[in-house]
Amino acid sequence: MELRRFRYFVAVAEELHFRRAAERLHLAQPALSQQVKKLESELGVDLFHRTRRGVALTTAGAVFLEEARRVLRLADEAARAAQEAASGAVGRLRVGLLADAVPATVPQAIVRFSTRFPGVELTPETLSARRAIEDVRAGRLDVAIMALPAPTTGLKTTCLGKEGTVAAVADRHPLSGRACVPVDRLVDERLVMLPRATNPAFHDGIIAACRDSGFTPSILETTEPQIEHALLSVAGGGGIALLPASAADRYTTPGVRFLPLDPEGPVCEMAIVTRPESDDEALVAAFLALACEPARTGLAPARLAA
Repeated sequence: MELRRFRYFVAVAEELHFRRAAERLHLAQPALSQQVKKLESELGVDLFHRTRRGVALTTAGAVFLEEARRVLRLADEAARAAQEAASGAVGRLRVGLLADAVPATVPQAIVRFSTRFPGVELTPETLSARRAIEDVRAGRLDVAIMALPAPTTGLKTTCLGKEGTVAAVADRHPLSGRACVPVDRLVDERLVMLPRATNPAFHDGIIAACRDSGFTPSILETTEPQIEHALLSVAGGGGIALLPASAADRYTTPGVRFLPLDPEGPVCEMAIVTRPESDDEALVAAFLALACEPARTGLAPARLAA
């Protein structure tokens, strides 16, 4: 059943005159009469009483008029919603985040995005690196903030900058009074880290850096992929936590200090992962532009002073 026939019927029902309805619709009267008859044939009922003096709605036609107006109203609303979504005025943006590495540019971009697109629901979700990539690929997420390298074959990666490493040290630890933590002093320490699945690129970078320094680290993995757990473990004497540098901007725990490493610890490249076809989606394109804005303007995320 064609939507245009609904519009033709409503015009005739409101005018109760085929010629005036045809003029209103900018159609030839015979063509309009033919389309209304086809609609009646599809429905299997007469919508109009036709006489020499004019037309009048049948009982079925009066009932159908109300429903036809409702269908047309819903169709117009659906078209308007689609147009607004395509322009970025309304919609939803699903953003995948890692539990440990969230560069300062990302929350800044989220704030600016929400200000610029108040009609858009931005939904952040924290998950493991592999799950985030799978969800982007399957369309369950629109974008994901990721540390590279990662299995992103077939997806688009947009560079977001570098993410360094900081050490979280308990105040009572002998190294807490230093300006930085020497990497070679970690040989006798237990390293508190989030499970590898949380952020494989960062986890593997730490292991490689320790081996390059001549030792295999003793690692205590948190039971949950949450930075809060790592910091509480440090405060409780569980060891020294090595975390992405952005953790220092987002977390504070009584009795724990963040210190840089000497020499500088592993550095991961952060990227925004999207589907290639998302380039034509207004909301994804806007988020990419806002998240990458600091890099284009020469600004860099705040870094922990040594």
